[in-house]
Amino acid sequence: MKALCWTGVNKVAVETVDDPVILNDQDAIVRVTLSTTCGSDLHLLGGYVPTMRAGDVLGHEFIGEVVEVGSAVTKHRVGDRVVVCSFISCGRCWYCRNELYSLCDNGNPNAGIPEMLWGQAPGGCYGYSHALGGWAGSHAEYIRVPYADQGAFTVPEGVSDQRALFASDAAPTGWMGADLGGVKPGDTVAVWGAGGVGQMAARASILLGAERVIVIDRYRERLAQVERVIGAETMNYETTDVLPELRELTGGRGPDVCIEAVGMEAHHDGADFAFDQLKQQLRLQTDRPTAVREAIFAARKGGSVFVLGVFGLFVDKFPLGPLMNKGLTLRSAQQHGHRYIPMLLERMARDELVTEHLATHVMPLAEGPEGYTMFKEKTDGCVRAVFQP
Repeated sequence: MKALCWTGVNKVAVETVDDPVILNDQDAIVRVTLSTTCGSDLHLLGGYVPTMRAGDVLGHEFIGEVVEVGSAVTKHRVGDRVVVCSFISCGRCWYCRNELYSLCDNGNPNAGIPEMLWGQAPGGCYGYSHALGGWAGSHAEYIRVPYADQGAFTVPEGVSDQRALFASDAAPTGWMGADLGGVKPGDTVAVWGAGGVGQMAARASILLGAERVIVIDRYRERLAQVERVIGAETMNYETTDVLPELRELTGGRGPDVCIEAVGMEAHHDGADFAFDQLKQQLRLQTDRPTAVREAIFAARKGGSVFVLGVFGLFVDKFPLGPLMNKGLTLRSAQQHGHRYIPMLLERMARDELVTEHLATHVMPLAEGPEGYTMFKEKTDGCVRAVFQP
């Protein structure tokens, strides 16, 4: 079959790879109908995640049709239209029983790698390096789905593929940030990043009752989507001094909840960005925490900060003093999507949550390399490139 593979730093190519097969009686084989790029993929492309191998199939956010099931699969049958959570969990270990699905003890067969890096291993993720399991990704004609009864969810009739696609990762990730960040009715919420995850965090905050939601970015097309589709306020950090403006908008306090949806390659127009970028390129630090720093300084005393962006290892000049002295709650996680996807699909069916506007560029899988270039460079207003195998 054809698949979009990582072939080196900032290099991807459509190659012929082996078709997936059932290896475990809990597996399903899914014919991919749509698969999308994600901002965290750019960390793989740029070589910031060191456990990629040439020929690895990329992609972790997808929807498709079940074409084969293992003998132990009971919830799905051939022909079902399913969206699959990007993180792989067994549903039976201690972490899964406590709804910490991305921390599953059995989803990552390469647990030794992250244990060496982080002390303990998270679960596995499709197409996201050998540190997270070495699982083949979704930018392909077919994909093997382990623990299919746990990770695949039937899409309701009437919900389009383009809408349901983002229930795989962007929507549950964003919802988790608002939920575990503690958003409650009447809150003011600030979200750094107007990509797919940031927009979904903003929409989740609104649906959870936040009084004001402000999304911070520099790309006008994305900010326009936030205002038009999500219904949140926006702030362009290239034309606005973010910290005093947030203080002004909140009566001098700062936002109740700050959600960072940018990750290890954050951009900023201040001098600290050049310093961070240089240290990252020299591998003196692995990540640029610009947006996390700003979120910590912005949050009101006693507020909370939730980090949704992907980070790898070490950062420099982390503002631990402000975090402690302001009494902030800092949380983060890879997405516990299994907790949220059924509810999100119901909201999609009721038109409370729309996501298809994120698919700004839909193209054949054969144009995947061009799609990733467009997505990385943010050309032509690209928010997400979506591939049709």
